[in-house]
Amino acid sequence: MAAKTAAARPAAASEPGRDCPLCPRLVDFREEWRANEPGWHNAPVPAFGPVDAPLLIVGLAPGLRGANRTGRPFTGDYAGDLLYATLIEYGFARGPYAAHPEDGLTLTGARIVNAVRCVPPQNKPTPEEIRTCRPFLSAAMAEMPALRAIVTLGKIAHDSTLAALGQKASRLKFGHGVSDEVGSVRLFASYHCSRYNTNTGVLTPEMFRSVFSAVRASLG
Repeated sequence: MAAKTAAARPAAASEPGRDCPLCPRLVDFREEWRANEPGWHNAPVPAFGPVDAPLLIVGLAPGLRGANRTGRPFTGDYAGDLLYATLIEYGFARGPYAAHPEDGLTLTGARIVNAVRCVPPQNKPTPEEIRTCRPFLSAAMAEMPALRAIVTLGKIAHDSTLAALGQKASRLKFGHGVSDEVGSVRLFASYHCSRYNTNTGVLTPEMFRSVFSAVRASLG
């Protein structure tokens, strides 16, 4: 169902088409998984949440069996369990999160997008793929008239977001909990909420909540 919905959606400047041809390696990987799992989304994953939200959350890329399967960012894998629970706790989401797009979850005052819209092999996009996909990130930010805060999840998302804002990576070096005004928005950085980071103690739920607590205090 998710694939049919995405195919029916007209492409906007901020959304690559379902058969986006820009990254040959990602196209090949996408075609491989369309053959392996024809019922999956297996396409660029669109942004989720209202365009008039004041908060944008930028992730790395769709997970193979998460957003690449379901068609919604951070949906269907462990990272989504922690992210959506935290968003609900701080009033940025409401409804049940049941790890599928028809679970009834809605975002309130937040939007989520990935720096790279297609799933990369081993969850590792190349620098060229990150650059190629950046115009979609820039367009997603540009179409948000009330944007005041951005949370970046991981260094790749952080650096790509800075570049999309016309800044060098040295403008705000990545580190969990760092925050500063960058142009017209306030940027908040967090370690990615992946299972690897939480299992190894790099990121605890308390550390993750502290970032969104700061965002909530900033936005009021």
